[in-house]
Amino acid sequence: MPTVLRLEAYRFYFYSHEPNEPPHIHVDRDRQSAKFWLEPVALAKNIGFSAKELKRLQTIVVENQTLFLEVWNEYFGSSNR
Repeated sequence: MPTVLRLEAYRFYFYSHEPNEPPHIHVDRDRQSAKFWLEPVALAKNIGFSAKELKRLQTIVVENQTLFLEVWNEYFGSSNR
């Protein structure tokens, strides 16, 4: 599970065994977890985050979208989309 970013209590990462899915990022805090698609940025899954916190997380994902896509493409290769 390559960690791409740690920000405050959040960890942004992807699983190394998900190359057949579109680019996305997972985010965890404590026992909450969410998954965001990266192109375009959209919530894919949520377990436990409030609507307010999801909005904040989506803003963080948008602000770091370029970084997340670069790391995804470096890891999986841009042809795996």
